Amino acid sequence: MMSEQEKMLAEMLYTAQDPELVAAHRRALRLTQRYNATGEDQAEEREALIQELLGSFGEDGVIMPPFRCDYGSQIEIGDHFFANYDCLFLDVCSITIGNHVMLGPRVCLYTAAHPLSSEVRDTGLEYGKPITIGNSVWIGGNVIVNPGVTIGNNVVIGAGSVVTHDLPDGVIAAGNPCRVLRRIGDEDRKFWLARQQEWQSR
Repeated sequence: MMSEQEKMLAEMLYTAQDPELVAAHRRALRLTQRYNATGEDQAEEREALIQELLGSFGEDGVIMPPFRCDYGSQIEIGDHFFANYDCLFLDVCSITIGNHVMLGPRVCLYTAAHPLSSEVRDTGLEYGKPITIGNSVWIGGNVIVNPGVTIGNNVVIGAGSVVTHDLPDGVIAAGNPCRVLRRIGDEDRKFWLARQQEWQSR
């Protein structure tokens, strides 16, 4: 017999009321409460708490409190990560984030889902699908990423978007539902390199 946690991670129906999952959720609540109570002068304590909470957290990362998640252990984050205030990760399935990823305030990553049949949904059974975010991604404030979405590398997502489908590498996307607006091309690269050179020369 599979445990409820094994069913959850396998994207099968499961019950979150299972004692093992209830204990894991309470652990995450305790750690996030402590994390969110820290001050700006407690960088070492924040680092220790986030390392304990998450499955993995790379180098040179910042998560601005308040931050909330379901379990924490299903979240893996690469190097040079930044999440602005009030982000929410529902990690009933894995959330995998690459390097050099920036999240605006109130970005929500939802791996949790519920049956479309009310007869089954009313029993309290639920399921999840993982979210994957590539490298060098900027996600604007108040974006929602829905279960099962994969976001490619070098992607920019406009504020307020609701991402319901996968996004390929190297695009700007926005809207509800989120859609690709255009590719990020060599002209964008040249423009921003020129702005960088201006900054360096002043």
